[in-house]
Amino acid sequence: MSARKAWAWTAIWIAAALVFNLFVWLHFGAEAGEQFFAAYLLEKSLSVDNLFVFLVIFAAFRVPREEQRRILTWGILGALVARAIFIGAGAAILHRWHEVTYVFGAILIVTAIKTLRAHDAEPPKIIEWVKRRVGSAFLAALIAIEVTDILFAIDSIPAVFAITDDPLIVYSSNIFAILGLRALYIALAGALAELRYLRYGLAAVLAFAGGKMLAAPWVHFTPALSVAVIASCITLAVVASLSHRVAAARGAAKV
Repeated sequence: MSARKAWAWTAIWIAAALVFNLFVWLHFGAEAGEQFFAAYLLEKSLSVDNLFVFLVIFAAFRVPREEQRRILTWGILGALVARAIFIGAGAAILHRWHEVTYVFGAILIVTAIKTLRAHDAEPPKIIEWVKRRVGSAFLAALIAIEVTDILFAIDSIPAVFAITDDPLIVYSSNIFAILGLRALYIALAGALAELRYLRYGLAAVLAFAGGKMLAAPWVHFTPALSVAVIASCITLAVVASLSHRVAAARGAAKV
C-alpha cells in the first residue's frame, strides 16, 4: 500500500467513525453522541503510541515491509477480541464496585508519569523475551504486537471509562480507533520519528483522564470539554514537534 492510498483509507475509517457517531447521536441522544466522539478521539490519540511500538518491533525482528501489513491485520483482529474481554470485565467491575474508579484513575496518573520518563529509543522488554523463545520472525513479531497491545489496553481502556461507563460506547469507540491503525501506520511510518514531543501530549491526555476519574465525585467534566482538552493536548504536541523540526532544518541550512 502506498502512502497516498494509506491516507485515503485513514480518511475512510475516520469518516466511518463519524457516521457511526451520528447514528449514536440520533438514536441515543446528544450526550451519548458527545461521549462517543470524546472516547473515539481519546482512543485514537493513545493508539498513536502503538505505532511507535510497531516501528520498534518490525525493526527488531527485521520484518520485510510486505509482511508488515499481514502481521498488522492479524494483530488488529486479536486486539478486537482482547479489548472486548477487557471492556466487558471492566464494565462489570465498575458496576459492582464503583470505588475501582479511583484505582483506574491512579493507574492512568502513574502511566502518564512513565510516559514522560520513557526514552524513545528504548524497546519494550517483551521483544527480547520473544526473541529468545520464538524462531519465526513473522510469529515472533505477531506475538510481540499482541502482548504489547494488551499492555496498552490496560492503560487506554480505563482512560475511556473516564469518559463514559457505557460498554457499547467504550467498545465501539475502541473498534473504530483500532480498525484504522494499519492504514495510519503505513501513512505515518516515515514521520513518526519526527514527532519528538508527541509523548508529552499523550502523557497530558492520560493525566487528564486519570484526574477526571479521581475528581469525579466533586468535579463534572462534560464530554465536550473532554474533547477540547484531548484535542488541545495532541495538537500542541504535534505543532511543537513540527516547529522543532523546521527550526532544526533552518539551523542545519545555516551551517
